[in-house]
Parts: sequence; C-alpha cells; structure tokens
Amino acid sequence: MNCIFKGMNYLAHAYLSFNVPHLLVGNMISDFVKGGQKSGYTASVQKGIMLHRAIDSFTDTHPATAEAKEIFRPHFRLYSGPITDVLYDHFLATDETIFPGTSLHPFTQQVYQTLEEETVHLPPHFLPVLTYMKAENWLYHYRTTQGMRNSLAGLARRARYLTDSTKAF
Repeated sequence: MNCIFKGMNYLAHAYLSFNVPHLLVGNMISDFVKGGQKSGYTASVQKGIMLHRAIDSFTDTHPATAEAKEIFRPHFRLYSGPITDVLYDHFLATDETIFPGTSLHPFTQQVYQTLEEETVHLPPHFLPVLTYMKAENWLYHYRTTQGMRNSLAGLARRARYLTDSTKAF
C-alpha cells in the first residue's frame, strides 16, 4: 500500500481534540467510521467522532471557507473543499502563535503516541494510515512546502477527476 502523505485535515482535528485521548481517537478515525458503525465504539470515542463531524460541518458552512473554495473552484472544481482543508492545516502548522518555534514536532509525536496507545479503538483500515502518518510525520510536514506538495499529490492520486493538485500550493 502506498500511502505517501494522503493529506486530509488531520492536524486541525488533532489540535481541536485538546489533548483528550479518546476525543483524539474519535476525531482522527471519524472519516473511517460510517453511519451506524459509530455505535461500536465507547461513548468517549463516539464523542470524538461527533466532534470531528461538528468541526467539518462548522468549517464547511463558514463563509470564509466558501470564499476560499471559490479561489480553487475554477481549476479544481469539486476538489476545492479538500484542497482548502489541507491548506487550513498548513496555516495551522505555520501559525507561530499556536505552535511557536519547534513546538509542533512534540505535539505531533504526542498525537502518534496516543493513537498507538489506543489501537484497540482504531478501525483496521486506519492502522496502515497511522503507520505511514507516523513514519512520514504527516502532521508536522503540513508546515513545509514539500509536505504540502506531497499532501496535494496524494489527494490527486485518490481523486477520480483530479490529475494535478500541486498548483494549488
């Protein structure tokens, strides 16, 4: 499986879990948990899943997001939303008021450690993603130009109607 920097807005979801382990787990796995599958998780992980969905709903309906999507829509059409999400992680990763100096790296390592300690709560199809996420430090690399290029290239590889998303960054 080639998971080189799949690129979703994982950093924002990790950050908005406020260092609460089960919220983090639910927030990170939510896109891998469909509909009724949520009931198979503990109440605290379900809260993280619901938090993820609330964050997505808030972000997707915010006027600033609508404006950002319009910037990308002429070239990337229905992928303007995912591209905007990835760019939001870049803005978060490079915000010195949130992650001053070198503080992003320890944060990302704590996220990976927490997820590994909670593997009992992770869906099997998330485990390979976590392996690559940690090995390539996706969360940290939202900060770098090459990391963003890799993330957007990963998006293009998975997208049916998108051949090149690297021009978005």
